[in-house]
Amino acid sequence: MSTSSLDSLSAAPRTTATVGSAGSVILRRVAGSVFVLWAAVTLTFFVLRLTPGDPVTAILGGAGSSPSPETVAAVRAEYGLDQPVLVQYFSYLGNLVTGDFGVSYIFKVPVVEIIGPQILPTLQLAGLAMVFAWAIALAFTLLTVGRGRVLDGVGRAVEVFSASLPQFWVGIMLAVVFAVILGWFPVAGNDGFKSLVLPALSLAIPLAGFIAQVTRSSFDDALAQPFVLSARARGLSDTAVRITHALRHAILPGLTLSAWAVGSLVSSAVVAEIIFARPGLGRSLVDAIVNRDLPITLAVVFITAAVYILVNLAVDLLYRVVDPRTNPKGSAA
Repeated sequence: MSTSSLDSLSAAPRTTATVGSAGSVILRRVAGSVFVLWAAVTLTFFVLRLTPGDPVTAILGGAGSSPSPETVAAVRAEYGLDQPVLVQYFSYLGNLVTGDFGVSYIFKVPVVEIIGPQILPTLQLAGLAMVFAWAIALAFTLLTVGRGRVLDGVGRAVEVFSASLPQFWVGIMLAVVFAVILGWFPVAGNDGFKSLVLPALSLAIPLAGFIAQVTRSSFDDALAQPFVLSARARGLSDTAVRITHALRHAILPGLTLSAWAVGSLVSSAVVAEIIFARPGLGRSLVDAIVNRDLPITLAVVFITAAVYILVNLAVDLLYRVVDPRTNPKGSAA
């Protein structure tokens, strides 16, 4: 990302959706959120329907089963698969509005009963990964930016290296070093906070490199701004100037990236969930795709899109707090 791009990010409000009265912002965001959810579900529904293979085969036990034509016809009628695709689509949307995700083809129970217990572990993993990513990124930014050419060069190199690391490789290395060799953390499972640390770090370390690269440029620019020079002239310490003045300016581009990153963390959590044998939406999605369990696949896509939308709403609200230019009252002041 170029310096000019970062300057434009920090010099203007995040989006037009963040500008205006609170009521108008909420209405625009709600309308956009409904559209995104509809688009995600619609695209996934038709892509899955166009995928080669018959869902009835999955319902009846896989390719090895040899059901009679009567059984196949009965199953099609039971699940509504004998209807035209458009009829199935509108029926699914109608059920979705009422919170009905359907019945799993494989487990023969409501989808909510299967994925419900998987939501919290994935959100915990993604949330802690985001906290770790920001902590690492801000630490490198505060400790290396404006500290001389050597530290600045080291910080840039570490950020690029971190951003280029594959999540699965980071997870394996963390498990080998800190779980197998040192024994500080459990190798796998979902038993308390300690079992969450290594999976979260495996997702956080590459993300921290991206966030640090974005915040570095804006933080460096902030250090040269008049309000920082004025703070130094008033006798504030370098640490106080960095944290209370420059950092607020520098985190705005990072907040924009975070809105995308949380959605990405939820969808990529499958990497950590598989390596560390954790429950979660990612593993449920992979299993559902392999087994052609369409209701579970659609439900996970819907939940992932909903999480992404909620995070974007939260970031927009946070922008109005951090950056007064997005608030008419703040701008007027």
